[in-house]
Amino acid sequence: MNIPADLKYTKDHEWIKIEGNSVTIGITEFAAKELGDIVFIEVDTVGDEVSNGDVFGTVEAVKTVSDLFMPLTGTIDEFNETLEDSPESVNQDPYGDGWIIKATMPEGTDTSDLLDAEGYKEIIGA
Repeated sequence: MNIPADLKYTKDHEWIKIEGNSVTIGITEFAAKELGDIVFIEVDTVGDEVSNGDVFGTVEAVKTVSDLFMPLTGTIDEFNETLEDSPESVNQDPYGDGWIIKATMPEGTDTSDLLDAEGYKEIIGA
C-alpha cells in the first residue's frame, strides 16, 4: 500500500499536499481500493470557502457513493477536470493524476489534526 511520507492524511481517508497556503487534496489509495471502480466525481464547491469537516463533493463508485470531507478550512480554487472524463484516474494514480481539488487555506491555519504517514498507517492497520 502506497502512503507517501511527504503528505498529510485524515481519518476520512483524504490526503493533503501542503505548499505554503496552497493545498492539493485527493483520496488515499486505501480509500480508492475500498470504494472499488470509481465512475463519477462531483465537486460543485469551486469558488466557495468550505469549513474543516464539511462535505465538498462526492465520489461515486460502482457499488456506493461517498462524501468527500474538507480536511482544512479553505477556498476551493480548482477541480481536476480530467476526472470528468477519466474518474478511474483516482483508482490508478490517487496521489498523482487522481488529485481532486486545489484550495487556498488562510494564513495560520492549524494543521495539527492532520496525520502523518505513520499515523495514517495505524488508522488503516497497515
